[in-house]
Amino acid sequence: MRLIVIFLSLLLVFGWGEAVMAQTQSPNLSQEQLQQRDELATKAFAATDKGDFATAERYWTQIIEQSPDNAAALSNRGNSRVSQNKLQEALADYNKAIELAPNVTDPYLNRGTALEGLGKWEEAIADYNHVLELDPKDAMAYNNRGNANAGLGKWEEAIADYKKSAEVTPNFAFARANYALALYETGKVDEAIREMRNILRKYPNFADVRAAITAAYWVQGKQGEAESNWVSAVGLDQRYKDIKWVANVRRWPPSMVTALKKFLTLK
Repeated sequence: MRLIVIFLSLLLVFGWGEAVMAQTQSPNLSQEQLQQRDELATKAFAATDKGDFATAERYWTQIIEQSPDNAAALSNRGNSRVSQNKLQEALADYNKAIELAPNVTDPYLNRGTALEGLGKWEEAIADYNHVLELDPKDAMAYNNRGNANAGLGKWEEAIADYKKSAEVTPNFAFARANYALALYETGKVDEAIREMRNILRKYPNFADVRAAITAAYWVQGKQGEAESNWVSAVGLDQRYKDIKWVANVRRWPPSMVTALKKFLTLK
């Protein structure tokens, strides 16, 4: 089973936030039970922020035991399960949430990430397409559809999706990073590096792009630039030292993975 892109999914595991949880009322619950549910939701979000997804899952489960038809809690529990790579269980939560709230985008978006983790690219694209039918300006759906197209090796389609995502939400740095990586994969090396530089001017602590430009510079023979960017990259995120993580979890394009592997091997 392919690992889900946890690094990316954490950016989109926003589900329904605390405000929506607080607004989701149930006529069958007492005021005390409603307060308890909201406190559990707050604890679940706090656990998620700390990366303790198993604890977050337990809190969501307690809410669902009280309110089995709470679509927001089901979607959020699905998110915590995705982050533990419990993909089939997450799908069950998303399917139920979609059944309960068919016109809300988040469960479709989140289900798409689980489907990607299972390598079901076409099914994931179908979910992202549905999100865009409901909300044509959903930047995350464009970005995620780009990821799924990349999984199919459809790099031109991926580039178009990443570009659209960044146009819809110009400050969505990860869509721009994915766009640069896809450009590199299609041989547009100079354009990719130029985009990486532009991203780093605005977001100098973006570890993903620091690592990517390290690899790109190294292949070009710019050892000094590569080394300086690498120091920044691993200072921000040690995971880029693990080429398997980069390839299978972060899921960089093959040519970018090869470039980083050359750097790590020859360094």
